[in-house]
Amino acid sequence: MKYLSLAQPIENPALPQIKNKTGIVFFQDLIPALVTLGFVIGSLVFFFFLITGAITWIVSGGDKTKLESARTRITNAIVGFVILLLAFALVQLIENFFKIRITLLDIGAIKIR
Repeated sequence: MKYLSLAQPIENPALPQIKNKTGIVFFQDLIPALVTLGFVIGSLVFFFFLITGAITWIVSGGDKTKLESARTRITNAIVGFVILLLAFALVQLIENFFKIRITLLDIGAIKIR
């Protein structure tokens, strides 16, 4: 009688680089990739809001409402980027304090008895 393993390989034809990975190995690769993706997307959003705020400021033509809108957008972009940098610093602090690697997560073997 053949027993089934709890850690079945995950196969996705759209993503051949994760072929034949067990569930644990898959999540060891997925979670750091999601953290990195979050930082990249946050940086791109910051850049987009900063550029649109600067363009709005340039084309405001002295209109106080447009100028205030542009100033608010640039301020919000900078505050968001500072929050993103603080999140990155917090991840680094947690990694150094607890001696774990969130960006290189190693879950280890999970045994169920």
